[in-house]
Amino acid sequence: MAIRSDRVLIVDIEATCWDVKPPPAGQQSEIIEIGLCYYDLCEDRVCGKRSILVKPIVSEISDFCTNLTSITPEQVERDGIEFPEACNVLVADYLARKTLWASWGSFDRKLFRKQCRRMGLGYPFGDKHMNLRKVFGQIDGHRRVGMAEALRIAGLEFRGRHHRGHDDAWNIALLLQHLARRHGMDLIRRHM
Repeated sequence: MAIRSDRVLIVDIEATCWDVKPPPAGQQSEIIEIGLCYYDLCEDRVCGKRSILVKPIVSEISDFCTNLTSITPEQVERDGIEFPEACNVLVADYLARKTLWASWGSFDRKLFRKQCRRMGLGYPFGDKHMNLRKVFGQIDGHRRVGMAEALRIAGLEFRGRHHRGHDDAWNIALLLQHLARRHGMDLIRRHM
């Protein structure tokens, strides 16, 4: 399947979490927000910021999770959609199977695969994934840094609220744009 060459889909998820490990009995990490935006390669701009709230099925949003993300159970109940519907949005509205997508690290990719497997759903993304944390480490020599620290190293200011998917996706896209401007578009194209 041909991959779009005009944009990169940036994804950042937030998931149910707790201040203890392992999670409380019967609970497991589930996606509660999918933050999205694009890095438009033709126009060299970041655009299309969106938050998709997702209703968890087997776990609850803890007070710790709300304090970290600002996402409340009431907000998700009111504005959220079911995970299968969220996957359909990614495929239909974002052409996620035909678009290179990027995230900070591999957590997002792994949790998406795990949750799709658990629910018997098709994976909404294609095979082309760019781990920006790894790319950043290879280029700048800073291994295993968080996204906020990478922004600081790059001389960029964080925009929005950390640990909100749509804000984190936007900032990841700004880092990708910074790297592409510094090192050329081949940095991205070799992942397509």
